[in-house]
Amino acid sequence: MKTDASPHGSHTASEPVPCTVLIPARLASTRLPNKPLAEIAGIPMVVRVAQRVAGTGVDTDAAMRVVVAADDVSIVEACSRHGVQSVLTRTDHASGSDRLAEACDLLGLDDTHIVVNVQGDEPLIDPRLVSAVAALLHRHAQASMSTAAHVLVSADDYRNPNIVKVVCDGGGFALYFSRSPIPMARDHGEDAWWTDSGNDALLRQAAPMRHIGIYGYRAGFLRLFPTLSAAPLERAEALEQLRALWHGHRIAVHVTDRDPGAGIDTPQDLERVRRIFRGE
Repeated sequence: MKTDASPHGSHTASEPVPCTVLIPARLASTRLPNKPLAEIAGIPMVVRVAQRVAGTGVDTDAAMRVVVAADDVSIVEACSRHGVQSVLTRTDHASGSDRLAEACDLLGLDDTHIVVNVQGDEPLIDPRLVSAVAALLHRHAQASMSTAAHVLVSADDYRNPNIVKVVCDGGGFALYFSRSPIPMARDHGEDAWWTDSGNDALLRQAAPMRHIGIYGYRAGFLRLFPTLSAAPLERAEALEQLRALWHGHRIAVHVTDRDPGAGIDTPQDLERVRRIFRGE
């Protein structure tokens, strides 16, 4: 079947790539206590995410295995009640990447096996995006990671430091991630210059993109990543993916035309998603 020649095609038409989707679930949360177990239409949030990734039911796609990497037995028990596979990881991991690396070991994944990290607070994530990120990494052996992005529409989002931006090279590999408005069009400032039809086509090709926090890895790189020293840029921006770039690893970026929407970080976010599930 046909596939995009470069990493950042807007879609991928290919056979499903065998992969394991790991959903890290940490019980402690400063803004939303016990977040993975917060109920959405009667079902815990982390279970909703697993079901969403798998489609209409858990593991309906034989090529995609969905596993929750939990840090508490209560999450494991909740997953078991709803038929979702999970593994119990340590509680003292410094980052989500460390938790994923332990999960790879607990599952006995081969170093070449593709793993997709989906956050446990994304119950509305598009399953096709998960498949696209896995397929992208499968196609590009020179990449250590894959991720996703979409073109920004709002100048407010462009300026918002809580919305991470990414710029890519001509082959669709990430050059840099930042909380700052990048790329900056020198003669246009921080307005939505890329949406102005009066700008030349070449400039519009540099439209800023919002990074979507989904990642594809090979299990071997996940095991390597926690051993890499933290990068100065990573500390400055508080963006862990910059560690990979700092150490010379390439990240392929899938560009989608679908805005995945915001995840759940606050009680207000939770109520918003609950209303969606109620059909309001």
